[in-house]
Amino acid sequence: MIPSFCPQCGTELGERRIEGRDRKWCGSCERPVYRNAVPCAGVTVLDGDRVLLVQRTAPPGEGEWSIPAGHLEVEEEPRVGAARELKEETGLSIDPAALTLLETAQLDSLGEKHVVSVGYAASVADVTGTPEAGSDAAAVEWVPLDGLAERPLRPHVEQRVRVRFARWPTSGSS
Repeated sequence: MIPSFCPQCGTELGERRIEGRDRKWCGSCERPVYRNAVPCAGVTVLDGDRVLLVQRTAPPGEGEWSIPAGHLEVEEEPRVGAARELKEETGLSIDPAALTLLETAQLDSLGEKHVVSVGYAASVADVTGTPEAGSDAAAVEWVPLDGLAERPLRPHVEQRVRVRFARWPTSGSS
């Protein structure tokens, strides 16, 4: 959402050209009000030729399947946030140190919301617990790679899963 008022003092914002861009400007604080991408993190967990997916219960993508992921909390390291999201959405636990960085990507914008996603990978050997749908998940399932096309997936999911399989094609371990 494009801000109309300064988050510091509440003054209505104007605009000013700064660093080659039109930016919102607070005349009272004499500073720009930046709009930054929202940081998210997630975990692609593999078990042989299967990947762990959750069915979303909230927009965007309600009803679609995705890897366990979500917004980072303030001051939360991406690895820790990814492990937290895995636990919240699937009931599975992982030591954040066991996560392997898979990629970082700017996802397609959702209107005025822009997301930078930090994707991690893990093997089923690195997680503990029994998969069970938690917050923001209607279901959690192990889906074979050749079964991805049968599910409505979030736009970035298939590419991320295929990158994960391509990097560790034989064992599915991280």
